[in-house]
Amino acid sequence: MKKTKIITTDDILLTLCQSVSGVLTSATSSNVSYSAMVQKISKTSLKPDFGCFVLFDGGFSGLVIINFTSKAALEIYTNYMRSMGMPEEELAILHTSDEVADVLGELMNQLVGHFTNQIRKTLQTHITQNQPKMLSLNKQVILSVDTNLDRPQARRVTFSTEQGNIFYLELAMDKTEFIQLEEFEVAEDESPDAILEQARQKQTPAEKDKDNVTNINPDDLLDELGI
Repeated sequence: MKKTKIITTDDILLTLCQSVSGVLTSATSSNVSYSAMVQKISKTSLKPDFGCFVLFDGGFSGLVIINFTSKAALEIYTNYMRSMGMPEEELAILHTSDEVADVLGELMNQLVGHFTNQIRKTLQTHITQNQPKMLSLNKQVILSVDTNLDRPQARRVTFSTEQGNIFYLELAMDKTEFIQLEEFEVAEDESPDAILEQARQKQTPAEKDKDNVTNINPDDLLDELGI
């Protein structure tokens, strides 16, 4: 009898972690790794110094948050711009600069896009993402998924940059299982390098369409959330 293969919420989280690590490593030409230990949390939140979030919906719904320290945000931004050939004197030096928000937002768009593509191929279901949103923070903001989850689960994973700076990924989604009934072929993976190259051919960060990524004012976000 064929053994039934079951994909759980934590397997989906692992796919997300691999997308984050793979895309950021390729984009920055430096190693970005994640912890082998995952933390169960009761709620997701945006935290200082810099928070990015994106909602996805479709076969299952969820919320992805990445909270960067100022050092981690600047390191990722700087390494990415250097790999794009940006002169040192033109690089932003503050994590609150619009250029940093633009780059991190674009990278989050790419890594979540990579994640949704992997889900489509490996789980044979479809999920879509909204525009990533990001803001610099000096206080914690609690965020929840704007949908009815029967059995909500939340996880936090620690990531490290090549220089040892830390940032955190948080995922909230419904507890779910995908059960493989029949064998099927999984399409060949599209490498993070290929995804990044396609994005670079379309536009540079300086020319990036502001409609693709939303950099929002903290006060505007708090108003939207009713805080």
